Amino acid sequence: MAMDEVDYEIFGNDMQYVEVELDPGEAAVGEAGAMMYMQDGIQMDTVFGDGSQQGGFFGKLMGAGKRLVTGESLFTTVFQNQGSGKQRVAFAAPYPGKIIALDLSELGGTLLCQKDSFLCAAKGVSLGIGFQKKLGVGLFGGEGFIMQKLDGDGLAFVHAGGTLMARTLAAGEVLRVDTGCVVAYQPSVDFDIQYVGKIKSALFGGEGLFFATLRGPGKIWLQSLPLSRLANRIILSAPAAGGRSAEQGSLLGGGVLGGSLLGGLVGSSDE
Repeated sequence: MAMDEVDYEIFGNDMQYVEVELDPGEAAVGEAGAMMYMQDGIQMDTVFGDGSQQGGFFGKLMGAGKRLVTGESLFTTVFQNQGSGKQRVAFAAPYPGKIIALDLSELGGTLLCQKDSFLCAAKGVSLGIGFQKKLGVGLFGGEGFIMQKLDGDGLAFVHAGGTLMARTLAAGEVLRVDTGCVVAYQPSVDFDIQYVGKIKSALFGGEGLFFATLRGPGKIWLQSLPLSRLANRIILSAPAAGGRSAEQGSLLGGGVLGGSLLGGLVGSSDE
């Protein structure tokens, strides 16, 4: 069955959301918790599996199993326009970055992406799993053996953290990338893992022990701010988690001296 053909518009700069326009009877599938708002006339229904148009209980069970293996929820939410005119539903990005609209019909019908990057799609796009065949990628690739695979000929919307870079690699062209910065790539691209090469760089370079190597031909999408990198910086700056205090730019700073003096002053005022 053909995918629903939907119109869309992306709003915002750093914290974006995508507004999908649905004709009567059309539907969009959203990741759990991604919906921002919807107009009257759109009915929301939580379904078992990936929301693609599969027949029978066994097909739905397979779709749910694929999502469970990739670490996603067993359920997705379908938003269908049951009114008589055009209606809109919007989906928001979970953290600062860019939303990418990907037409799978122009990309060969299949795309491999990070397992947590999918935001929403036209109903009919299938969310599957893509196993990495190389042991090195599975052990050290950051994403493990399993990537999320999008199949179909409709629109899918993927979120990338920070600034997005889209690039088409020529046949044999190689790009070395931090493993967390890979958002998506076409199946024709060879994804492998390469050791940084020097013990000193591996131990003290701060870039990890391995690079991802992407070899063309095919199109790739990279992000400048992986969620893991953002989360690490937040934890390092959170005093409650053992990180640095927020007063590090003050005269006394957030060290032991500053914290002790400020704590004493607060204690005296309380008395």
